[in-house]
Amino acid sequence: MGKIIVAGIGPGNKADITPAVLEAVWEADAIVGYKYYFQFVEPYLKDGCECIDTGMKKERERAEQAFCLAEGGKTVVVISSGDAGIYGMAPLIYEMRRQRGSDIDIEVLPGISAFQKAASLLGAPVGHDLCLISLSDLMTPWEVIERRIKAAAAGDFVTAIYNPKSHGRYWQLYRLLELFLKYRSADTPVGYVRQAGREDQVVKTVTLAAFDPEDVDMFTVIIIGNSQSYLAEGKMITPRGYYREEETEGTKVGQDIMIQSFRTIEGELRRKDWPLDHKWALLHAIHTTADFDMERILYTDDGAVETLYNKVKDGTLKTIVTDVTMVASGIRKGALQRLGIEAKCYLSDCRVPDIASERGITRTQAGIRLAVEEHPDALFAFGNAPTALMELCDLIRKGKACPAGIIAAPVGFVHVRESKHMVKPFKGIPKIIVEGRKGGSNLAATLCNAVMTFDDAEQLKPGRDL
Repeated sequence: MGKIIVAGIGPGNKADITPAVLEAVWEADAIVGYKYYFQFVEPYLKDGCECIDTGMKKERERAEQAFCLAEGGKTVVVISSGDAGIYGMAPLIYEMRRQRGSDIDIEVLPGISAFQKAASLLGAPVGHDLCLISLSDLMTPWEVIERRIKAAAAGDFVTAIYNPKSHGRYWQLYRLLELFLKYRSADTPVGYVRQAGREDQVVKTVTLAAFDPEDVDMFTVIIIGNSQSYLAEGKMITPRGYYREEETEGTKVGQDIMIQSFRTIEGELRRKDWPLDHKWALLHAIHTTADFDMERILYTDDGAVETLYNKVKDGTLKTIVTDVTMVASGIRKGALQRLGIEAKCYLSDCRVPDIASERGITRTQAGIRLAVEEHPDALFAFGNAPTALMELCDLIRKGKACPAGIIAAPVGFVHVRESKHMVKPFKGIPKIIVEGRKGGSNLAATLCNAVMTFDDAEQLKPGRDL
């Protein structure tokens, strides 16, 4: 009785064929496979070894031929490109043995897969959890493929794409990109290799947003990075985590936890392409509240966070005025000291009770009136009192205040929504608003912290001043 050896011959370069496969080829009485691949093994065949080609897309006929030869007492090597167990002949051979009721011995010899070869050429993109997806729907319904794409994207897997495109399948890759962009950042690295290991090999790296499906064909393997992947000097890297401790060395335990929390939040955002400065404020807001509804209700003017940070950086923003002391207490003292900023709340000022009593206004309104007299160009942050925010709006309209910016996050049920609506018409003032009834002192404070630490946003490294 003969035997069948299913062997992966690698992606298409003789140097990538394993010694075990070469030995099996040397011992074979017959080689069964697609004729294109014979050129890679012919120099290693013994005299009299028969090469049998069943043609492209004739996998069942190929398997049947192998069983017929093996049942006749021959040692048959069935060759697949890459690894025979990955979209190769190995599963079919085992299924056919069961279907035939055959007792032929089967051995599978692994080979270097196309995604492994592509990965080595790209750098180190598959250094963490990964999955492989074929876009060929010849034997798998597209509904199943799409479900798997969504799971890979949502699960933050590094994802290798086989069979991305053919003459008849032109739209599937576009759909995959559409799905991935719902879960991944637009700047997620993408690497792709055409004809890996062969003479006309092409290696490219881009971002998910810049990737053009028209630049690939059936001979291309695509690798999409995860949320930690990055491009460096033309190479695509997905860190395993060995340097995590060194990266956070010298940081406090609290900062390390905050960094991990921000990464978790970023991975769970519904929208992945928020502008960086808005996303930085959003991550702070969700981290403080554990409320992903912030993705819907946090409003920022275009570039508001970056604009306010630049005012801090150039020294034009020196004071933050808050409506209540709890907001001032939540602003990081280390950041204030490092940047030379003073956080002030006038609520406890001895003048406030008299002003409030004389003019029939709330104490927070009186505090804002005093603040505007002394610091009309401050960043004003509201986390509690809508009447204080409304007071500031009135003073702006009267020309008595020209704030560097406004953080509007009062909370409650009376005049809260209205106070926030009143802020929006001031087009020349950078604004960060928690819309609706939600808000709070903790939110107002964390949004101040987001402004002061915007230079840490690109590296997603919060908590410097904890």
